[in-house]
Amino acid sequence: MTLHDDAGLVLKEYGDQEELRQVYLDHLAAHPDGLWKACTAGHLTASALVVDPERGRVLLTLHRKLRMWLQMGGHCEPGDATLAAAALREATEESGIAGLTLVPGGPVRLDRHAIPAPCHWHLDVQYAVLAEPGAVHEISDESLDLRWFAYDEVAGVADASVVRLLEAARARL
Repeated sequence: MTLHDDAGLVLKEYGDQEELRQVYLDHLAAHPDGLWKACTAGHLTASALVVDPERGRVLLTLHRKLRMWLQMGGHCEPGDATLAAAALREATEESGIAGLTLVPGGPVRLDRHAIPAPCHWHLDVQYAVLAEPGAVHEISDESLDLRWFAYDEVAGVADASVVRLLEAARARL
């Protein structure tokens, strides 16, 4: 996978994230392995919020290790051609829903968060994906549970980063 300035980190609608975008690009310039889990200085991850706009809801996973309601996502793999492909793969694997489609326009947000050693940072590139009405989900090994939440329920179950992602995704729809 290759990454350069115009291959996935363009957030024109969210200029407030320009500084964070530059942090990502500087990290990748300093760490040629910065896309991979093995980079202990931190690495990029790709995630996607599964949205059913017709019913005004999102699918969240109760993460097995973190025990938090989150969007689908994870580490890049060698077969991922782009960050968008990694996010779509993760969303499909973790939701069990076939036929998800990326919301046009590239990533909707960036989120940098600390994680336990040996790595120190996840530099998450966040997308939104659309589920067909009536899509049936299936719990993966990475989840304790999967559940649809109405937009207005998300703030009551998830942390602020998921709420910000939902707001950005809805603005893009």
